[in-house]
Amino acid sequence: MKNFSRRKFLKTTGMLMAAPLVPASFEIKKKKPLLAFSTLGCPDWNFKKITDFALQNNYNGIELRGLLHEMDLTKCPEFSSAQHIASTLSLMKDKNLAFVDLGSSTNLHISDVKERTKNLNEAKSFIELAQKINCPYVRVFPNQIPKDQDKNETMDLITKGLLELGDYAKGSNVSVLMETHGDLVWSDDLQQIMVSAFNEHTGLVWDITNMWSVTKEPPEEVYKKLKRYIRHAHIKDLKMVDGKEHYVLLGQGEVPIFTAIDLLSKGGYKGYYSFEWEKLWHPEIADPEIAIADYSKVMLEHFGQ
Repeated sequence: MKNFSRRKFLKTTGMLMAAPLVPASFEIKKKKPLLAFSTLGCPDWNFKKITDFALQNNYNGIELRGLLHEMDLTKCPEFSSAQHIASTLSLMKDKNLAFVDLGSSTNLHISDVKERTKNLNEAKSFIELAQKINCPYVRVFPNQIPKDQDKNETMDLITKGLLELGDYAKGSNVSVLMETHGDLVWSDDLQQIMVSAFNEHTGLVWDITNMWSVTKEPPEEVYKKLKRYIRHAHIKDLKMVDGKEHYVLLGQGEVPIFTAIDLLSKGGYKGYYSFEWEKLWHPEIADPEIAIADYSKVMLEHFGQ
């Protein structure tokens, strides 16, 4: 071993002690966020165009909410057989993309036995597909609190439904996430359900705008209550136009969206920031070529990339 003189030692130690005084330009860059977008935003794109666009615009993942207007993913050609699934996964791997969430249409509030079974079975089929395509999450809706039904009974139905689906996912690598959606957007109601329903196979999708547009609860208060349950995040922005909600490009609306994003980032969130551009439901908003490209650019700039 070469000799390391006392003079060199003192010089090196001094340099290390002075390190905190190095100008900010030498600071380590902020961690690059994991970005995804929902296919709800590009209902007319085929799967190849979706993956090509994701690769070209610095995305890491795809959230599946229908393909070419088919909302039941189990009926889409890309997932119709083991051979097709293998080809789909090969395409994703070639482009260094991951499936991050499957958006089912399952509603957990329903009391009618036949309709409830239909909804739960849809979620179960999505859980099975998610396991086959290495997707960690399946999204479900809480969703309504019917006026002709006791609220506590409805909350109980939602809780039991989420627990049943979480139990179905046991033995897999899939978790079932309830989105903050519909009538279930108040943090206290969501917390009440999750206290009873949370486990290793259940959690929350925090749709920040769904909540704030109704409740106006500060993101800081919401995050404090729901932090431990959040596994996935839907990001979008809106503003009021003639008394109606209108979706706009990120940062151009009224939602304190970057406050929420920063809470997630600083709080140790390790999931995806998934852009949910609701083009399928609102055809009048900007085309996906504009909105999806803009989202990744704005997010990377926000994170200092």
